[in-house]
Amino acid sequence: MTFVLENLRLRDLVAIVRQNQEFYEEFVRFLSAHGYPDVHAFVRERNDAEAVAVLEVYLTSQSTAKLYDGLGRPYSGTVAKWYFLAWVLRDAPAQRLGPLLRSVEGNTLDKKKATLLNQLRKFVGPLFPEAEKWEWPVLSEVMLARLEGSRRALKGTHFESLVRTALRTIFTSHRIDLSVGDKETRINEETYDVQVSKGEKIVLLPVKTRETMGGGHANLFTRDIHKSISVARKNGYECIPVIIAESWGGDLKSLGCEHYVYIQANPNQTAEVETALKKALIRLIPFWKSLAEGQI
Repeated sequence: MTFVLENLRLRDLVAIVRQNQEFYEEFVRFLSAHGYPDVHAFVRERNDAEAVAVLEVYLTSQSTAKLYDGLGRPYSGTVAKWYFLAWVLRDAPAQRLGPLLRSVEGNTLDKKKATLLNQLRKFVGPLFPEAEKWEWPVLSEVMLARLEGSRRALKGTHFESLVRTALRTIFTSHRIDLSVGDKETRINEETYDVQVSKGEKIVLLPVKTRETMGGGHANLFTRDIHKSISVARKNGYECIPVIIAESWGGDLKSLGCEHYVYIQANPNQTAEVETALKKALIRLIPFWKSLAEGQI
């Protein structure tokens, strides 16, 4: 069996975190210019109004450094500062803090963010009273954990995009009259990442990825694939699962699908996966042509 021993995700994330150190250092220089020798000193600020003012200035200031997401792509300036401050304060900017902003008073969005971040600062500060908890070696570990969580979601979206792009290229080059949807489809709480249609005839393609090889989650992964296929069929749709997994213990024949895509590779091997994915979708050209001609 061919397998990848190295933790490719960790290697990539560590490289991204190292790039993000410049963003942290720029923040330290910003604080220094506003009278705080380091992050710890700012976290200990007792004057709420002063702290909110500094946070608001930072959120609205220009930045030369870049903050990169879990795939190594730079965030926009406004998003970067909001995400960075939330991570520094050990919280999730999109999942947890975002919804809370609706209940925060403020004339502008940046004012609301600054007010919310200050409340978080006052809560988190006493939990981490040691100065070293606010220095780069520790905060880099916090950032690594945050980026790892976001990377999984970003990777899934990335592969969905690859499937859509590959299908559109194939359909155009082979003059196959089929449409590829731009958004995912939800049926009975099941999500289908890609849909191909010809009139009212729709084929659903759930994209399933897995990095690790064993454990209880491997069984959940297999059940998830079977459920996607079952729900699609019960609702009258053809289903072609796209499975990207280095070592999947499931039986392909047990899927009961005449057509499927199985890429035996670690999802972090992006270049290899993309090449294999295109080849696998091309092998389905006879099916795509039959669908376009109304034979399915």
